[in-house]
Amino acid sequence: MARISLTPDRTPLIRLVQWYSKRAYGKVLEPLMAVAHNRRVLFTTSRFEMSLARWNKLDPQLKALAEMASASAIGCSWCMDFGYWLSRGHGLSHEKLQDVPVWRESRVYAPLERDVMAYAEAMTATPPAVEDELAERLRQRLGDAAFVELTSMIAVENLRSRTNAALGLHSQGFKDSCDIPARGPGRPQEARPAAG
Repeated sequence: MARISLTPDRTPLIRLVQWYSKRAYGKVLEPLMAVAHNRRVLFTTSRFEMSLARWNKLDPQLKALAEMASASAIGCSWCMDFGYWLSRGHGLSHEKLQDVPVWRESRVYAPLERDVMAYAEAMTATPPAVEDELAERLRQRLGDAAFVELTSMIAVENLRSRTNAALGLHSQGFKDSCDIPARGPGRPQEARPAAG
C-alpha cells in the first residue's frame, strides 16, 4: 500500500496530468499522483522525464535492460512492471524481460547485454561497486557518448526506483496488458497496445 495518498487535490493541473497519463499509458501513473502533492516536484520530474526521452546515443534495448536490472536490484515492483510494458514497445522479448532478476543464470542474453546488466547492478550497489575493467569494456564497445548515457540512465533509474519503493508504490498491472494474447485455432492474432 502506498505511503502517501494517490489522490491529490483535483486542480486543473492535476486533471491535465491525469488526462495525459491515461492517454499516453492507458492508466494514471501512480508515481505522478504521489509527487503531485508538491507542484514543484511534479514540474521538475515531468520536465526531466521529457528531456530523458530525447536521449538517443544508447540502443533503447540496452537502456531498457540496464533500467530493469537496476530496478530489480532495488526491488521496485512498480518500475519492473512499467519497465516491462515500455520495453516490450522497444522490441525486447518476453524471455529477456522475464529473466532480468535471474540474468546471471539465464542463457537469453548476449555478452554485451550481460555487461550492461552487471554494470547496472554494480552502480546500484551501496556503495557502488563498478570495476574498471567492466567500465572500460563497455566504453570501448559503446563509445563515450553511449557509455555516459548508460551511466546516467542507471543513476536515473536508481532515483525512480528508490523513490517509488520508499513511497510504497507497487505494480499497477502494466505487464498484464502488454503481452500478445495466445492465438486459438482460427482466431487472428490481436495487437497489443502500443507503448507511449
